[in-house]
Amino acid sequence: MPEPSSRGDMPFLDHLEELRWRILYSLLAVVVCTLAGWWVVQHFDVIGVLKRPIAPLIPNGRLVFTSPTDPFFITLKLAFVFGLLFASPVVVYQIWAFLAPALYQRERRVIIPAFSVGIVLFLAGAVAAYLWVLPRALAVLLSLQRQELAPMITADAYFGIAAQLIIAFGLITELPLVITVLAALGVVTPQFLAKNRRYAIVLSAVAAALLSPPDAVSMIVMLVPLLLLYEVSILCAWVMTRRRARRSAAAEPPRPAAPPRSSCCSWCGAAPERRRTRHRNRWRRPRAPTGTRPAAACPASRSRARRSTPAPPAVWGSRPARRARSRRPTP
Repeated sequence: MPEPSSRGDMPFLDHLEELRWRILYSLLAVVVCTLAGWWVVQHFDVIGVLKRPIAPLIPNGRLVFTSPTDPFFITLKLAFVFGLLFASPVVVYQIWAFLAPALYQRERRVIIPAFSVGIVLFLAGAVAAYLWVLPRALAVLLSLQRQELAPMITADAYFGIAAQLIIAFGLITELPLVITVLAALGVVTPQFLAKNRRYAIVLSAVAAALLSPPDAVSMIVMLVPLLLLYEVSILCAWVMTRRRARRSAAAEPPRPAAPPRSSCCSWCGAAPERRRTRHRNRWRRPRAPTGTRPAAACPASRSRARRSTPAPPAVWGSRPARRARSRRPTP
């Protein structure tokens, strides 16, 4: 495994100094992009575009405000959102420049494409929330008690709900990407994700309650896609785990081939399946009498020679002699 960069040996205070400058550069980029976002909001019909989902549901299609400072703060909030969007490449670069020297080459190959895919997923989730989720959620919320209550929606309340829902959907669409990166790094496995699905459901409900506006309809609207994205994440983790296994199998060197085994033992002539048994039992065979030399070096050959040699005459008192006397007929 390659060693990390030499910057990993920097003192702790030097790391803090570098982190301070990275944060300052990011804040400066956000401030400059926020000024550019103010110009965009003033010269383009951004408020009209954001008002389009709720325009058919309110009288005359117009939002109201209750304070003289509401138009200023609404424009400032929208300019800040545009500033974050425009400054995101600079912020991502500063984060990457601070973390890259501590990463291995394998981790860099995984994280670098993840940044670009993450931006695309965030924009896709935000567009889906604006075009599909927000109009349907507003229609359900404003359809309750329509006869008894007259809607008078303020601009500050609507833009707060719309921005929160759009940003939340952009964040939850990053879930498959995050789990795929963790699976590529070997942190999680699809078996672990499937085993802990019930805990994921609880965490998804908590995240939906925190990210969505404070009503049950918005929470349910966000909880269902979050659970579906979790199942998609398990599938992505399974695919990434299979790819890692194939890549590891192709990268490791081939094992040396085992030497060919002969059909019989060069010592005793036994077949391979009986070789171990014969060599293990050679110490259990009776030794030759003292002063004599065995017929062959191999235990099997010595056993065959012993069986072919005639047995010596039985000695009085030995087991063969007692057995022979017991077989004699009694007079």
